Amino acid sequence: MTTTPGPIRAGQDVQWRRCASCGAYIYGKRLDRNRKVCPECQFHFRIPPDVRIAQLADAGSFEAFPDRYAPRDLLGFRDSKPYPDRLRDAQARTGRQDAVLAGRMSVHGRQLVVAVLDFTFMGGSMGTVVGETVAAAARTALAERLPLLLIAASGGARMQEGALSLMQMAKTSQWIAALREARLPVINLNTDPTFGGVSASFAMLGDVVLAEPGSLLGFAGPQVIRNTIRQELPAGFQSAEFLLEHGMIDAVVPRESQREQLARLLALLGPSVPELPEGSEDSVLGHPVATVRTTRETVALARDIQRPTTLEYIGYVFDDFVGLHGDRAFGDDAALVGGLARFGGQSVVVLGHQKGHDTAELVRSNFGMPNPEGYRKALRLMRFADRFGLPVIAFIDTPGAFPGIGAEERGQSVAIAECILELSRLRVPVVSVVTGEGGSGGALALGVADAVLILENAYYSVISPEGCSTILFGTAEHAGRAADALRLTASELLRLGVVDGIVPEPPDGAHTAPHTTALTVKSALARTLAPLLDLSGEQLVDARRRRYDRFGDPQLQPVVDWETHDEH
Repeated sequence: MTTTPGPIRAGQDVQWRRCASCGAYIYGKRLDRNRKVCPECQFHFRIPPDVRIAQLADAGSFEAFPDRYAPRDLLGFRDSKPYPDRLRDAQARTGRQDAVLAGRMSVHGRQLVVAVLDFTFMGGSMGTVVGETVAAAARTALAERLPLLLIAASGGARMQEGALSLMQMAKTSQWIAALREARLPVINLNTDPTFGGVSASFAMLGDVVLAEPGSLLGFAGPQVIRNTIRQELPAGFQSAEFLLEHGMIDAVVPRESQREQLARLLALLGPSVPELPEGSEDSVLGHPVATVRTTRETVALARDIQRPTTLEYIGYVFDDFVGLHGDRAFGDDAALVGGLARFGGQSVVVLGHQKGHDTAELVRSNFGMPNPEGYRKALRLMRFADRFGLPVIAFIDTPGAFPGIGAEERGQSVAIAECILELSRLRVPVVSVVTGEGGSGGALALGVADAVLILENAYYSVISPEGCSTILFGTAEHAGRAADALRLTASELLRLGVVDGIVPEPPDGAHTAPHTTALTVKSALARTLAPLLDLSGEQLVDARRRRYDRFGDPQLQPVVDWETHDEH
């Protein structure tokens, strides 16, 4: 957990600094070269706004907004000293009017608006000047159609300004809402510490929320919690790593990687050039494939733990990928992964069930069975895709949603239902690929799409063969018979119209040549996605509704004679 270091001020002549975490003494120039990060233990020292901006911005690109706002003592507040005296002390110490620095800058040539809080100015507390400056930064971003970067370091709302400081939470939040409605990116970078009225407003409302390692982040500070409810806090409580584990932020990013991470996010959220990779005609089969194995053998092959995982497909198929994490409510589920990626020149949102190749990986990913947190993460990213006009590509490979007690307590059905509903109304193209198991509603939560592809040896079913056998025959021993009856293989699903194309696999399965299989999937995705990019949001939603309306409608659904496989 972070301990409180002394501040490092711009231009301060310090020969040696002692690390507040490991106790090592570090030569000042070495610390500067290492971005104010301890080279022994990687402890991140607090840094002022101008140093922060210098580390992130292109050289010479930062242009500060003028200091138009000066703090005022509207309440006549006094504790051990009058509020005006505290302000004068902070202004003399920092050289700025209040606890914020805002302006324009560029990162890798991409323009954005930035506002940075200064913890050395009265603990970075948010009074009327900070609130108005953050709101003004958002208004500028809105007027100039630029992304907004908000970097927080604050103890919370400023007590010396009373309820007026409380109102800044609403003011800043409403301008973040305006940027959301305008589909302009907001990125948060939260540093040590970020608490109270700042964390409960603009610091946690970005489209992407990042944090520095070891930073303390939360609503009530540890001391307030201990004194209020007399409860001892666990190790690591409220650290950035704790928040990542509990689904509240997207990533913990070391200082040395922040500029590059920011540049990647700005590129992925910037204008796309839809130059998709070439898609070969034989990458998507529109006819049933020759049967070379039994249905039960196909199911076994679909479940083979050596089949490529979603993260492996992502690595092979996309040019860049930035993983995003958390449902913003409870946790980050490793069984469902997602993030931003580049597909040719087109930015996309990628979602997928994640398994593993050995026991440790399978346990970590819960065998590919998401909890509600996984589906709520997917739901968040679906809405993210819709907001920024990004196509969604989903990889399906799950036995089904996790059926545990905790999953039921936290609303598994609601989470799946919301995903299905949201996919049905997205105004962006959606393409899903069944790469292994397509188990029930847990699969359909990523499967409501404009086009559904399936790998040759994958399957998609309302229930597992074992589950079907148990319900119908009282035992799982008839799973093979149930698998045949369910018509769950790629060819059968194509005849039913449930899938739109079959992606060929190597003769012995995808796991025998994962790179080759992934390139075929890439080609199939390009061929499938390309025509969808030309459709409007209304056309996509209307076609998607008609697609699912036809299932069960005798006027729209072909009837298949299962003895001859003839349609009539």
